[in-house]
Amino acid sequence: MKYGKVAPWLFITPTILGLVFFRIGPIIAAFLASFTSWNVFSPPKWIGTANYVELFNSSTFWLILKNTLVFSVLYMIGVMVVGLFLAVLVNNRIKGMTFFRGLYYLPVITSTVAVGVVWSWILSPRFGFLPNVLQDMGVYNIPSFLGDSRYALITLVMVYVWKMSGYHMILFLAGLQNIPEELYEAAKIDGATRWKSLQHITLPLLSSTTFFIGIIALIQSLQSFDITMAMTEGGPNYASATLSFFTYINAFVHFRMGYASAMSFVLLIIVGVITFVNFWARKYWVETVD
Repeated sequence: MKYGKVAPWLFITPTILGLVFFRIGPIIAAFLASFTSWNVFSPPKWIGTANYVELFNSSTFWLILKNTLVFSVLYMIGVMVVGLFLAVLVNNRIKGMTFFRGLYYLPVITSTVAVGVVWSWILSPRFGFLPNVLQDMGVYNIPSFLGDSRYALITLVMVYVWKMSGYHMILFLAGLQNIPEELYEAAKIDGATRWKSLQHITLPLLSSTTFFIGIIALIQSLQSFDITMAMTEGGPNYASATLSFFTYINAFVHFRMGYASAMSFVLLIIVGVITFVNFWARKYWVETVD
């Protein structure tokens, strides 16, 4: 009897230890480090809230915060629209559809660095495939997509949406396949068009799936680092830098671990607040099927 009470704890002990030592422990350590001046090579020096004061008085920080919010909003909207569009396209039981599902999902499992390198070549103003095609079509004054501060961030968003849409397509596809076919058949009998069925059946019954995907997309966008590093390195003049990228630069390039830790907790608070707002607003738009 005693063994029966202890056995469940024995099974979950490895998970609990992993959570404490590799998740909760580093979070607490980073929080304490945010109140120190620490360059890794010397012991941390307690400086209180000086890192946070410097952070909020930095014009570069506010520029990067704006970039992060713009990147997140555009990415979340883009990846949800494209993901839903692809899911509707492949939600057919016809021969060969599995091939297209795999094809659309392929960029997701491709290395982000490889994707960044290839797209950098495609968009290169001098040797790039896209500028040369546009010139052959008679389009001149082609901007530098990655070198112009007006277009660099938008270009990163478009490339990241292209890469990750297949992942969200799979999630939307799972939601679509849970909608009863009888609803579409009844709507068709009543004379509803495909657009009307999408508007009045698909979208309302996908609201819980859409909510989940929105949260996932938001977290992905706020944590995005590799696509920025691979394509622009935050340039030009931090025009495409985001908080996660800037945190990395301060931590592992400038070795300002305390300052980077403060920045990471600002990012944590932003993610937490937006997630809380989404959960609070969920009751107003998420519909469930009994």
